[in-house]
Formats: sequence, C-alpha cells, structure tokens
Amino acid sequence: MAAAAHGHTPAAWTGVVISFVGFGVAGVAMILPSVLLVWVGLAVVLAGGVVGKAMSIAGMGQQASTNVYKSVEEQVAAREARAAVAAA
Repeated sequence: MAAAAHGHTPAAWTGVVISFVGFGVAGVAMILPSVLLVWVGLAVVLAGGVVGKAMSIAGMGQQASTNVYKSVEEQVAAREARAAVAAA
C-alpha cells in the first residue's frame, strides 16, 4: 500500500485533519448536551471533504499513474521503444 503512495498528498492530509477536528468537536458536543455544536462539528467534517477535494482538483492530490490501463498495443509499443533505446 505504501508503494502506491495512496493518500500521501497535501490534499489528503488537509482533508483528514480538518475532518478529524470536526469529529472531535462533534464528539465533545455530544458529551456537553449541545445540539448546535454537534451540527457545527458535522459541518466541519463536510468542509474537510470539500477542502480536500478542492485541493486535489487544484493539483495537490494524487496524480494519475501513467502506466495503468494501457491497451495491449500501447504496452507493445512502449516495450519496443525501451528495447530500441537499450540497443542504441
């Protein structure tokens, strides 16, 4: 899992930290009987998701892999190109 760098981006970390704070606020609000604070915490959790997605769209998220979902023809062409470079 670590080799794929899944979630190791500024967008992912920011979204998770903001959501974690929101869960914390909502959890404390459940102990202190405060309905308003529970909703504020849940709103912060949603904001974490929105911020993380916005950062990902802005280019701070996981970049698409260039070697996934290639057709057979593309794979053969890439292999032949590597072989030609190695032979030269």
